[in-house]
Parts: sequence; C-alpha cells; structure tokens
Amino acid sequence: MRLRTLIAGLIGLALAGAGAFYALTIPRPAVRGPLPARTPDLANGETMFNIGGCPSCHATPKQKDQQRLGGGLALSTPFGTFKVPNISPDEKNGIGAWPEEAFVNAMLAGIGRDGEHLYPAFPYTSYQRMALDDVRDLFAFLRTLPAESRASEPHELPFPFNVRRGLGLWKLVYLDGKAFTPDAARSAELNRGAYLVEGPGHCAECHSPRGVLGGIVAARRFSGGPDPEGKGWVPNITPHSDGLAAWSAGDIAYLLKSGFTPDADSVGSTMADVVRNTAKLSDADRAAIATYVKSLPSLPGRKG
Repeated sequence: MRLRTLIAGLIGLALAGAGAFYALTIPRPAVRGPLPARTPDLANGETMFNIGGCPSCHATPKQKDQQRLGGGLALSTPFGTFKVPNISPDEKNGIGAWPEEAFVNAMLAGIGRDGEHLYPAFPYTSYQRMALDDVRDLFAFLRTLPAESRASEPHELPFPFNVRRGLGLWKLVYLDGKAFTPDAARSAELNRGAYLVEGPGHCAECHSPRGVLGGIVAARRFSGGPDPEGKGWVPNITPHSDGLAAWSAGDIAYLLKSGFTPDADSVGSTMADVVRNTAKLSDADRAAIATYVKSLPSLPGRKG
C-alpha cells in the first residue's frame, strides 16, 4: 500500500511539474490577429534595416549584394551552431508568405510563424524595445528586396538546447516585452540615440558579458565581453578609461561613418560589417548614437 501511495505521489508530482512547465513556457505574442491598415514609410523601414544590421547576418555569405537575404551564415556558440534563416520575400523559403503580425511577433516576442519560440541568437531581447510602426515599416521594406529561393538550414544544437519549449523559461528572465520609453528629462537627440542603441541597433548584444544561461549581465551592460562566436574580445564602449573615455562624441560618430578610430586605425571583423550599415544612416542618427554612448555609465571592462 505504501509503495502504491509513493508511486501515485511521484506520478502526481510529475504531472504537476509537467503542467507548470507547459503553463510557464507558453509563447506569449506581442500582437494577436491582423493589424490595422496603414501606409508604410519605406524610407524609415530602410533606416531600421540599416541600424538593425539585417544584412550582416541574413545576407547569403560570399555574395556582394547585401540586399539578397537568403541566409546561410553559421553562428558558432557555446550552445551549438545556429544557421541564419532566409528572410527574403520568397514565399516558400523566406518570409514572403508571412502575415505582418507574424513578423511583428518574431521581432518583439521571439515567436516564429508557427508559434514556436525563436532562439535568442536572433536578438529579440533588444528588438522588443522597438516601436510597433518601426517594425511594420521594416517588414514593408524587406518585402521590396529580391526574393531568394535558398532554403533555410536547421540549427545544429545538442540536447537540451534543441528543445525550443524550454526557451519559455529563459524568456521569463530576459524578455519583459516593454517598448522603449523616452525620458522626458533628456533631449530629443539623446532619446533618439538611446532608442537606436538599445532597440534596433542591439549594440549591447555584442558589447556586454553574458551569464551561464546566455543572457546579458545587466550590471555589466556595454562593458565588453567575449565575442559570442568565440573569436576574441568585444571592447568596452562605456566612457571608462579602458573604454571610450578618450573619445569624443564626434569620434564615435566618425567611426560609425568611416570605420576609422581617432588614432587612424580601422575596425575589422564583425564591427566592419556594423559600419557598413551605420555608414548608411543619417548624420543626425549617427550623432544621436554617439551622444547616447558617451552618456552611458562608466564601467571597467577588459582590453581586448
């Protein structure tokens, strides 16, 4: 009798645990159903495309046209290898057949077209700060680009990282679903810079250390950290002595346009890809980014 009671208790606990896991990991979309009709601003969509660095990851490797977004880049991480998908307007292999609300939920909530959790190698923890209309403009702009028929490849992830449902627990820690809110005490330029850096620009995703679960260490945000792909060290960009203390806002804006540092060196690796995109922004947006970066809390980092 005691054995039966014990077994029944264990089964009950297992069922309760499974139920709790299911409830806690349910994908929670940012929007439900079709969005109201509007006329998209394609110029703004292109700005979001450039500040978001979409071609840096989604352009098919080894081809010059940065608007051919057939995917295929392999991102090697401690959790496995992520294969960047096709986000061109191709209806079969890209996002051409996606309804607008599916794209919005991918960007703001990390949810795929079929309701599955997306892996945070896609930086939706930053994109969640974006304004809804900016995401909609980006979607409209993407649909003007060439359709690529290249099929997306599956990720190569070991257990348990290949269990997408578990990402629901990760999101409880790292995804709050809050859009950027301007600070009334700051200038319009500083607020614009904060929005671009924290939201579509997702600068913290590379320039911050990460914890054992792969999330950004909030207290060390922007202080630099290991390259997500294990290829060196991403520098501290706070105004600390081992960061950008000696740089002026003008120096930062010039780097974002030219790729050159104040001492006439040039950026390389993935930062060169970033500059390829930021060089297409307006002077005002580059200045706003620089102003915000100079306003960040000064944090010690490590020279890479």
